[in-house]
Amino acid sequence: MLRLNLAREAEWLDLALGVRVKVEPLTTAIMVAARTDPAVRGIAPGTSDDSIAVIFAKAIAARAIVDWEGVGDADGNPIPVSPEAIDALLDLWPIFEKFQTVYVAKGLELEAEKNVSPPSLTGSSVGAKGTAKPVKGAARTARKS
Repeated sequence: MLRLNLAREAEWLDLALGVRVKVEPLTTAIMVAARTDPAVRGIAPGTSDDSIAVIFAKAIAARAIVDWEGVGDADGNPIPVSPEAIDALLDLWPIFEKFQTVYVAKGLELEAEKNVSPPSLTGSSVGAKGTAKPVKGAARTARKS
């Protein structure tokens, strides 16, 4: 069953290394905006899947992250959320991996759910007859062993 979050409120996600981000729900609007991001549009043919994942995650994060805790400059002073800071944050592997797992993947699971429906009763195998035939004596031979 698909469970809708009708509240549509931003929520806090614990990432890694003491970082928490407040994100808007991953909606169609965020996904469409990320797909039209210049960095995503500029992906060259032949770009590796890993590189595409990083570019797309950064485009999503730039639209979804509205606040954070535990992010500071080189001197340890808190810094505000900005596109440049988000890019730098997602360049850290543990942060990127957790963001992908707890935020992006959850949104993409909904896309995958529509592909996991049971086989249609009107498919080409409806009414198909079994072609395997029992071998005489097979049951008796199996019992003797």
